[in-house]
Amino acid sequence: MLGLRHPTPKALVSREWKAVDKTPPSTIHLLAPAEFGGLESVILTLARGQLDAGQQATVASFVDPGDASRHPFDQALRAAGIPRRTIPVGARAYLAERRAVRDLITELRPDVVHTHGYRPDVMDSGVARRMGVATVTTVHGFTRGKGRGRIYEWLQRRSYRRFDAVVAVSAPQREELIEVGVCADHIHLVQNAWRPSEPPLSRVEARTALGLDADARVVGWVGRLSPEKGPDVMVEALAACRATDVTLSVVGAGRLEPELRALAEERGVADRVRWHGMVPEAGRYLAAFDALLMTSWTEGTPIVLLEAMAAGVPVITTAVGGVPDVVSEHEAVLVPAGDVAGLASAITKVLENPEAADIRCKGARRRLERDFAVEPWVQRYRDIYSSCL
Repeated sequence: MLGLRHPTPKALVSREWKAVDKTPPSTIHLLAPAEFGGLESVILTLARGQLDAGQQATVASFVDPGDASRHPFDQALRAAGIPRRTIPVGARAYLAERRAVRDLITELRPDVVHTHGYRPDVMDSGVARRMGVATVTTVHGFTRGKGRGRIYEWLQRRSYRRFDAVVAVSAPQREELIEVGVCADHIHLVQNAWRPSEPPLSRVEARTALGLDADARVVGWVGRLSPEKGPDVMVEALAACRATDVTLSVVGAGRLEPELRALAEERGVADRVRWHGMVPEAGRYLAAFDALLMTSWTEGTPIVLLEAMAAGVPVITTAVGGVPDVVSEHEAVLVPAGDVAGLASAITKVLENPEAADIRCKGARRRLERDFAVEPWVQRYRDIYSSCL
């Protein structure tokens, strides 16, 4: 009946009723959030957009018991007025986590459980399926890690075969999912959207807040300090840059920071790098930069790229994943992944040709407003949810 797997009476009644009354599907978003990054920003924007469109959405976060009352993502949800549930569970408390998901579904009776990230994809989506609730996942990206991380991502890719719908945020990602056996009919290509949140800081305000000299030439880098983001390439590009008065402003944290500081010392540029650590709502500070540098080896639809387009900041980026689908050479400077000399040359090119950079920035802003608006993005997700029912 309706193709459901072991439906409970409540879930079955809910799904049959939705097919008749045409009301928007109700959703629970499940994730295990980091402090705050691209994935968290996407979910915040999607849930807020759903509520604005008259849809029901609740965000449930699995957090360490010690962080339950002060997690940055939970605070952001609270500030945005988004219905939320914070579920304090340990890293390996799998049975307790699944019981919590079961109880939440029983209480809220959603039409769709939408998972985000390895942990809910693999560990929790099966609870929803056994209760007869449709499951959707968004593939935000892979870290291409080694060892245990590679095993985790292999399990995650296999789990996608069991979802009612799988959302890819870039065309290359969609092709990869097909290659690993996900049914093409279940894959939906939906690039991320951009929504303005807090008012951005001015150049003076942002530089003051970050402790940057008012007259310095500053290239910014924003992201997690982990291998897939290429932060070592960032340091190498600074060292190779012909302009020796450029300051690199690094917003983000991660396990590679000690190695990167050592690399900066070795390359003789340690005095030209500013390490800011995690900065809440980092997108508000982008006006501090004369250019944004992205050095990733893999990307989906990076939120920081959309934020830079909104802020009117020139972008220098590696042409990986979904990046070329967001910006072309008319809106940014695109360089092959790992091309240190190319990135160094691009930094000089942008800083020494501000008129050309400004033309690209204006084109980027037009493209952002045309192709990455929130309302049609939210409607696309609603259509995907409805197709699963």
